[in-house]
Amino acid sequence: MTVSGAPAPTPSPSPAELRARVEGYVAAVNGRDPDALAALFAEDALQADPASAPPNVGRDAIRAFFAASIGASRAWTFTAERVHTCADHAAIDFRIEIDLDGAVTTIAGIEVFTFEPGGLIRSVHAYWDDADVAVS
Repeated sequence: MTVSGAPAPTPSPSPAELRARVEGYVAAVNGRDPDALAALFAEDALQADPASAPPNVGRDAIRAFFAASIGASRAWTFTAERVHTCADHAAIDFRIEIDLDGAVTTIAGIEVFTFEPGGLIRSVHAYWDDADVAVS
């Protein structure tokens, strides 16, 4: 409690803690397990990929999004090429190479995260559009 009786503010995670949370997210994305991915999110989290799409709200909707993405692809490799942190936010420059039955689609973009004090993801928005997609 503060002198005014209000609860003391929760300290923001350190840049190292945020980077560790992003590393855990990257590992879970590459693990392709929708339950493990959903477990990284707060129960009422918001996820939009891309950010212009209607958001997935809640852990169950986020699990379903990842399950559908996994089911639509043979394999993928997701990397966070750079991580930028500020208070309880992290932004990453990402790259994902997706194997869609032999054709590889590459998307390069940015994801912006907000984390809860306990480490769960409160929200994540992916920023990319058709100009960021290449097929080989």
